Amino acid sequence: MSIAETTTAQRPGIPSAALAALFVPLWSTGFVTARLVAPHAEPLTFLGLRFAAAGIVLAAYAFFAGAPWPRSARAWSDAMIAGMLIHGLYLGGVFWAVAHGLPSGISALIAGLQPLFTGLLSKPLLGEDVSPRRALGIAIGALGAGLTLLPKLGTGGNGGIPILPLLVCTAGMAGITLGTIWQKSRGRGADLATNTAAQYAGALIPIALGIVLTEQGRFDVTSLPGWVGLLWSIFGMSIGAILLLMVLIRRGAVAQVASLLYLVPGVSALMAWAMFGEALTLVQAAGLVVAALGVAVANKG
Repeated sequence: MSIAETTTAQRPGIPSAALAALFVPLWSTGFVTARLVAPHAEPLTFLGLRFAAAGIVLAAYAFFAGAPWPRSARAWSDAMIAGMLIHGLYLGGVFWAVAHGLPSGISALIAGLQPLFTGLLSKPLLGEDVSPRRALGIAIGALGAGLTLLPKLGTGGNGGIPILPLLVCTAGMAGITLGTIWQKSRGRGADLATNTAAQYAGALIPIALGIVLTEQGRFDVTSLPGWVGLLWSIFGMSIGAILLLMVLIRRGAVAQVASLLYLVPGVSALMAWAMFGEALTLVQAAGLVVAALGVAVANKG
């Protein structure tokens, strides 16, 4: 029996709203984790370790649980392409761009455009109708996310925005947009554990290429924050949050699921305030409320 049939997240008694309430804070920890480990590891090297370890853990679980692996080359390629887009291109692009001078506020603003692009593309690529109510919720969520990020936009220094990191970050945003649509259209019926393990195999392709071209493979093995961040990224993010995301994509409309990401900047700001003492302004707090309103409107019913 597959994890898709046995996991608690798939049982009918647990509503999607409860899964979303768990997914958003888990996903939001990624930004504070990135800050925590930044002094102790190169970004793509860190992601490579994270993806490889998460893939091994999921593969071991699948082996002992007897979960079915993809049965054809087409199924393998579908999973690996989703992984390259959702994990490799998106996270690799954002981490690399920030490490090479793109202000974090700008990178978060670009990543925050993903629900808008998903809403625009879900109709032509998936045939999903985006109702006027859902479109209104997406617009309100965009406004809230913008308010949350507005106080951070001036923190990148006096110089101009570097063009190459900006383009790389934008490519990462396009990656997760296309990846969620690809997963929705090609991942139906796939086992969650083995499909996600195959995704991480795909994600390692662009990450490994980036390490070879731009990094030296630095990870400080004596650093406690580095290990804490890595372990949390493996089990909390790459296994917990990603499996929840796959379940939500399977259950709901892609534009509806994507709108949840509007809550991430605000929740991340709250976490950064609690963990690192970063200022949390009234504008950011208002933005979190407006983003929550937009998500509620987009996901009503």
